Formats: sequence, C-alpha cells, structure tokens
Amino acid sequence: MTTFMDKLVTLWPEMIMLAGAVACMGVGLASSSAVRRSTPWVAAAAMVAAWVVTVFTPVADHPLGFGGMVPYVKCLVLAMGLILLAVNAGVPEALSQQLDVERKADTSKGFDPAESVSGEFYGFFLLSLTGAMMVASATDLVWLFLALELTSLPTYVMIATSRHRLAAQESAIKYFFLGALSAAVFLYGFALIYGATGFTDFGRIAASVEADVSPLMLLGVVLAVLGLCFKVAAVPMHVYAADVYQGAATPVTAFLAVVPKTAGFVALILVVGLVGWDTGAGGLPAALAYLLAGIAVLTMTIGNVLAIIQSDLKRVLAYSSIAHSGYLMCGLVAGLAPTAAVTEGSSGGVPGGAMGNGVAAVLFYLLGYGMATAGAFAVLACLRPKQDADADDGDGDADTLGYDALSGLWWKRPALAGVMLVSMLSLVGMPPLAGFLGKVYLIGGVFTAGYAVLAVVIVLNSAISAGYYLRIAMVCFFGPRNDAVAATRAPWRVAAGVLTTLAAFALGGYAADGIVSRSHDAVTPGAVEKEASIDATTQSAAAASPRRPSR
Repeated sequence: MTTFMDKLVTLWPEMIMLAGAVACMGVGLASSSAVRRSTPWVAAAAMVAAWVVTVFTPVADHPLGFGGMVPYVKCLVLAMGLILLAVNAGVPEALSQQLDVERKADTSKGFDPAESVSGEFYGFFLLSLTGAMMVASATDLVWLFLALELTSLPTYVMIATSRHRLAAQESAIKYFFLGALSAAVFLYGFALIYGATGFTDFGRIAASVEADVSPLMLLGVVLAVLGLCFKVAAVPMHVYAADVYQGAATPVTAFLAVVPKTAGFVALILVVGLVGWDTGAGGLPAALAYLLAGIAVLTMTIGNVLAIIQSDLKRVLAYSSIAHSGYLMCGLVAGLAPTAAVTEGSSGGVPGGAMGNGVAAVLFYLLGYGMATAGAFAVLACLRPKQDADADDGDGDADTLGYDALSGLWWKRPALAGVMLVSMLSLVGMPPLAGFLGKVYLIGGVFTAGYAVLAVVIVLNSAISAGYYLRIAMVCFFGPRNDAVAATRAPWRVAAGVLTTLAAFALGGYAADGIVSRSHDAVTPGAVEKEASIDATTQSAAAASPRRPSR
C-alpha cells in the first residue's frame, strides 16, 4: 500500500490533466455560447496547474536511475502543449458541423449538445498530452504500454474530426491501422521481455539482466524498438507520416509532429535502458547498437532525400520530422556519458557531461525540435488559398500548400515570414539557435561513444537538409508576392509562432545552460538510488553470476 500511495503522489499532474479533459468535454456541452467559447481556456488552465504541481512534486526514485527525467519530460510536454494549444485554437470551431450548431443555438431551434464537437476536441488534446506525461512516469512494461496507447488513441480521433474532408478520414484510418500494427509489435516485444526475465517491473528486469542479456531478452528489446519506431516516425515504420500529415488539419499535424514523437523517444530511452549503456563493458549489446545505428542512418537519409523532392510543404515537413527522428536515434546509440566525461569540464561537470551524454542530448533536442516545428506549422496554419478563404468550405484549412504559398510572405505578413525563417534555420542547425546547440550535443555524445562515422553522417544529412529548409526561408523573402494565398488573421497562432522564435534564440544561447544541466541530471544513472524492492530471488540470481560494472 505504501508503494502504491508513493506512486500515486507523483501522479497529481496527470490527475489534473484528466480532470481538465473531463471539464473541457463538459464545458463544450454548455447551453451558453460564452461558456462554450471558454473551452480552450479551461484546457490552458489545466496545463498551467499541472505544470505548477509538477515543479513542486518531489522527484521520486526510479528503478533505472532516471528519476530526474520524469519532471523534465512532464514540463517539456506541458510547455509544448500550451504552444500547440494556441496553434490548435479554433480548429473545431471552424468545422461546418460546429458552425451549424452555433447558428441553430442563435435561433429558435436552440442548442443541440449531441452535435457539438468543440469540447471533445480539446478533451482529446489533453488526454494525449496526459499519455505522454505518463510515459515518463512508467516503471512497468504494462504501464508503459497503456501510456503509449493513451498518447496515440486520441490523435486518431483528432485527425478524423479536424476536417470535413475525405483526406482527413483516410489519414485517420491509415494512422489507426498502422498504429495497431506497431502496438502489436512492441507489445509482443514486451511479452518476450517478460518471458526472458519473469518480470514486468523495470527494476527487476534490469537486475535480472545485470549478469547477462539472454537472446530472448535481446529479441524482445529489438521488437519493442521496432514497434516504437512508429511512434517516432522512424524507418521502417515511417511510411504513414507524409500522407497522415498532409491529410490532417495543419494545427493537428503540428501536434502529431511533436507529442507522439516525444512520448516515443522517452519510451525508447526506458526500453533501451533495460539493458543499459554500460560504458565499462563496451556500451549496448552489439546487435542492438547496430540496429539503432542502422535505423538512424536510414531514417535521416531517407527523410532528407525524400523531403527535397516534395512539392507540398506539409509533406516536406513530414519528411523533415522523419529525418529528425534519425538524428535523435543517434543519441540513443551514443547512450550515457562515461564517468570521465561526466566529471570533467567546467563547474559542476555539467557542460562536459552533457556534451558526452547522448541521452541527455536527446531530451534537449526534443525541446528545440518541438519549438521550431510548432513555429513552422503555426505559419502554415495561417495560410489559405484566397478562393477557399472567401468560401465557407467547412474546416478552414487548405488542401495543399506548395512553396508558392509562401512566396513574398515578407511583404504581406512580416511576422509570419520571420517566424518561418527562424524555424527553418533552427531545424537546419544554424547558430545561435536551439537547433545548432542540439546538434552539437548530439554529435558530442556520438563522438564520445566512439561512433565517429555516425557523427559524419549527421553532418552530411544536415547539409542535405539545407536544400529544402533554406528554400522555404528564401521564398518567403525573395519570392514574388503571391496574392492568391491569403494570410488569415489568427492572433493566437501568430503569438505561438513568435514565442517559438524567442525560444529558439533563448535555447541557443546563455539561457540554455539551465535546460542542458537539467537534461544531463535527468538521465544520470545513480543520481537517484535504484528502488530497493527487488525480491530476494532476483538478488540471489544476479549475485550468483559475474556482474558487469554498475550502470
């Protein structure tokens, strides 16, 4: 009971988010139109409250020594959630179904709650964020599986209901069936891990493989990694991304590019952490290291090459998202910093340790990538062909947006052009922006771990990506003005874009020092004592065999 209550205390932020989701659904059904319009504010209030509670919740012990990662990831998810909420504000209200509900409410027909979809959209928005937060809190395979599904399932509904066009329904169906396939794959991997160790608890699994990683255990981890590749849009589970990103409403696409990817990489850190990055014994098992390195190289190369040949901007950013998953995979290959790298460096050892810590680099990179991607999609969400803007087509979103849609944007909406410029430069990795610092830390971790070839591939792919990132930036400023595309008045989306621009500069400069330090401390093994509840059977089995140096 004590263990359960201790775990429950750490879940107050998630409980607040769940309460907020229920409140959004209730407020969206209110008879008063003024109350219904306050639904996004209810969602924002829930996230702010969860953030405050997360900051003041004590860091609990973690069986893998990643106790600091839990509040870090929760704060990251909530910060990105607030920005994405500003980008998504107005999506359900623009649907023809919701517009009909509001028109009827203003007439003698009255309000029909069965037809309203506004509250459901924001409720599912919060539920998906809650799932991502619960992934970070996972200490058990069953918990991890349920948290990942809570992250994914609401997004299927968000995609299908975000637009009244067949493309959205087609995208949702593709996403759902491929998501079910991936869930089956990584769940089978979890079953093999359980079969190899007899446990689902992370602490007991880690202790049972301390002496040796059995072939069955390794196969289970490999299958789990392959299944989780779907969540992060990595090869070979990347094929859905372009079609789904293009079919969904642009603000929802921004959500898909950030939240499931964050949850997926946190899950990958936990799963790979079960076998550990034992620097004293040569790092990851060779088969797993080669698998992750192969996925990383293929993912970033295929993503960047296919992005260059796309003509639709949402598909370009879809393949960009795939490429960044490849960069992040490199951090998983590099793993945790050796002891020497952690202790050397400037004050406190943080810069030196962070520079050599691939997993810490992944956590920092997720923040920089999320900000830049949200900013880019915020700009696209403000653009719409003028003939569609003049007509009531039922969802307020464009079917396709080519490079010409951004042509001369500087002359029409300078703020949007500036946001797109900074977002593209950050994604390509230009100093002094967050993307540059993120890639520096990734490459530093890869070099420290001895994967020099992988570091070279990162640099080469970054050069390839400049081909389409800089093309997007240049057409905004140097292309002829295109009056066939209207830049709609969406102050919240513009504000979100401006905020991501400021964050890109802040996270690339002196202000990043604290975030880098926290990302390093979040995944420092031994920073938090491993749980002492491993039973006597597991302890004696581990003690009977030669042990590797402690992770």
